[in-house]
Amino acid sequence: MDHVIRPVRADEWRKAKELRLAGLADPSAPVAFLETTEQANAHPDVFWQERTADASSGTGARQFVAEGPDGTWAGTVVVLVEHPGNVDFFGLDIEAAQGHVVGVFVRPEFRGIGLTERLFESALEWAWSLEEPRLERVRLYVHNQNERAEGFYRKFGFVATGKTAPGPAGMPDTHEVEMVFPRP
Repeated sequence: MDHVIRPVRADEWRKAKELRLAGLADPSAPVAFLETTEQANAHPDVFWQERTADASSGTGARQFVAEGPDGTWAGTVVVLVEHPGNVDFFGLDIEAAQGHVVGVFVRPEFRGIGLTERLFESALEWAWSLEEPRLERVRLYVHNQNERAEGFYRKFGFVATGKTAPGPAGMPDTHEVEMVFPRP
């Protein structure tokens, strides 16, 4: 495989923005992301600059990309570090030091060739490498109607906890399912 999996660099905010917008334009976006293309396009450049800088260093978040030989980004995954005593973006209490996988996207033409697995392997390796806080698990939420993503997460080793969060506004009878990957 010609793609390199690596952390994003702070100066790559334009590419990070482009890949996010590509993900939001994907047909599965309504059940994969909690943001719309319109919302993302409304963010000023400084938002993308800060977001990319934050995900490129430190221990609060890390974004990984799959970069092809020509410099094209084929996919991405982000791990956020969550601390007990805080609340997540659903307003739910965070009970343990944990990673939270968000922003998973692989361009359709690169799906099924192992990039998603490699992105997740890098993300989990980074999460387990943190000494402070030492993460007890990595979790994610998957929309109950996103069967393709849920199937991948199960195959990779994530297990549903039974906890749910509200689905996107305007999508009745939907919810997000929490899945976890415990520390090995």
